[in-house]
Amino acid sequence: MKKRFLKIIILVLAAVFCLSCFTVSAGCSRVDASAAGIVIVSAEEADEIAGDISGELTRANNKFAFDIFGELLTQDRGKNIFISPFSITAALTMAYNGAEADTRDAMAEVLGFSGLDLEDLNSNFSKLLVSIQSADPDIELDIANSVWKRSGFEVEEDYLTRVEQYYYSSVQDLDFSKSNAPDIINEWIEDATRGKIDKMISEIDAMVMMYLINAIYFKGDWTYPFDKELTGEGDFYLEDGSTVEVQMMENHGDYKYGGNGDLEAVRLPYGRDIVSMYIILPLENKDIDQAIEEITEHSWSEFMDSFAERDVNLKMPKFEIEYGIKDLLPALKSLGMGIAFTGNADFSGMHPDLYISRVDHKAVIEVNEKGSEAAAATVVEMKLTSAPADPVEFTVDEPFFFVILDDRTGSILFMGKVINPEESPA
Repeated sequence: MKKRFLKIIILVLAAVFCLSCFTVSAGCSRVDASAAGIVIVSAEEADEIAGDISGELTRANNKFAFDIFGELLTQDRGKNIFISPFSITAALTMAYNGAEADTRDAMAEVLGFSGLDLEDLNSNFSKLLVSIQSADPDIELDIANSVWKRSGFEVEEDYLTRVEQYYYSSVQDLDFSKSNAPDIINEWIEDATRGKIDKMISEIDAMVMMYLINAIYFKGDWTYPFDKELTGEGDFYLEDGSTVEVQMMENHGDYKYGGNGDLEAVRLPYGRDIVSMYIILPLENKDIDQAIEEITEHSWSEFMDSFAERDVNLKMPKFEIEYGIKDLLPALKSLGMGIAFTGNADFSGMHPDLYISRVDHKAVIEVNEKGSEAAAATVVEMKLTSAPADPVEFTVDEPFFFVILDDRTGSILFMGKVINPEESPA
């Protein structure tokens, strides 16, 4: 059994980290007015709303989750990886609302939105936020979206209305030229993630006009907590066959267990048994990276159908992961969204001269006997597609010729030459 932990991979596929498999709590308040507007309903109403959300949105978000995770597996093979596909999706979907023409098509293909009407997409995303925010008062899951725009920069009013109405986003005007502007945005992220994530932005380039940001915080206690008295030292087998000593937790009881021939998994519920973590292991002689890369939205759905309650002796390590991706653009380009990151991008739904210059993501998680605490933030940076021309240095410090012209007719009214500005008139 120990060998099976050799390649343990934690896919926290609960709505915060993979939209369809995670739901969110109503038991927490928004950080500030930035979260105003998310409707808190009863758990029963949340269930009804969840049943009304389009399956197409769920499938789209699941597909993107596995696609982006697969790209990061290739990029950071051999490293711990932890992301919130939900956070990335939410931030990029706000950008998608301003995309047009080929840019919209490319983003739709990558995000799984092809064929989805924008109004329906936004309406379903709004329902999703309401549903997950109210799912379980015994856990905390705080979601916040914000748009930060350079003071004086004009953005299409219709775009701002949509992100406020459907994504409950605050829209903030900020003087990006001020030295404390990055600190103001970073403080918003830090507040939204309960201090778990900070300093996402170090400086703001003169060409940056907007930031679209999603921040998410989760804290939940296990429905069946581990007994600390049973936690002890254990071996964890690494890919090269060596071992490291870890703090191994133990529990025994009825858990939902499933498998598909390549993978096996145990479901660990939080709170009132609505939100869960799935611990997924490769079966013998199966490479974990390969197994994950082979997962599709369809095979994942079948995998979820395989779970049944079993008597389980569970052993798993306590762990903490901090994973930061300074630039998600290579992964998103590889998936086919490249046009959005070039001067050919069309975000005229926001402003005619914008492109996505950067997508940064950071996520952290701590798992122990009591439960889990996690947070993530995604920052989408928008720049002008063309820089204003550098100022021309025109210093009149030598003899010069000048003309006074009637520009309406082109008639020269006066002309002259100056060889010495200090020469006195005759």
